[in-house]
Amino acid sequence: MELGNKIKELRTKNNLTLEELASRCELTKGFLSQLERDLTSPSISTLEDILEALGTSLAEFFNEKKEEQLVFTHDDYFIDEREGYKVSWIVPNAQKNEMEPIIVEIESKQSSQVMNPHEGEEFGYVLEGRVTLVYGEQEQVVRKGQNFYIMGDREHYLRNDGSYTAKVLWISTPPLF
Repeated sequence: MELGNKIKELRTKNNLTLEELASRCELTKGFLSQLERDLTSPSISTLEDILEALGTSLAEFFNEKKEEQLVFTHDDYFIDEREGYKVSWIVPNAQKNEMEPIIVEIESKQSSQVMNPHEGEEFGYVLEGRVTLVYGEQEQVVRKGQNFYIMGDREHYLRNDGSYTAKVLWISTPPLF
């Protein structure tokens, strides 16, 4: 880890000059300049003094927060081939989130997994083909470009009665798959 660059970022974020920080820490401007260029290293107690003057602590300073991934590609997907259909988790580890977006591809004359009644809601958008939404005793055909929104209070699943594979973006809350 390059301490100097991180200290310089904190100093500039706090709108401090080298001279102002040096005065607050009772260090020389030259020492801080060398430190920011990683030409020297501080003792732990000196680093604590610098960080205190910058409004942070050793723990916060060394806490490397990993940037959260915002955009996902096909390379990030986890795909599970099941009999008659395929499920692609399009957001890695979505099961830990409040909603779970997946893409379900259902082969001709096949069905998705039957979802038992549960708390929560589900949304589906047909990307390709058409499916029959079976929701309790009701059945409704949903075509490409159409969507459905249901509560999870009844047994439900998707069935592909067509001749081609159907593809559906399916989002559930809480995660179910």
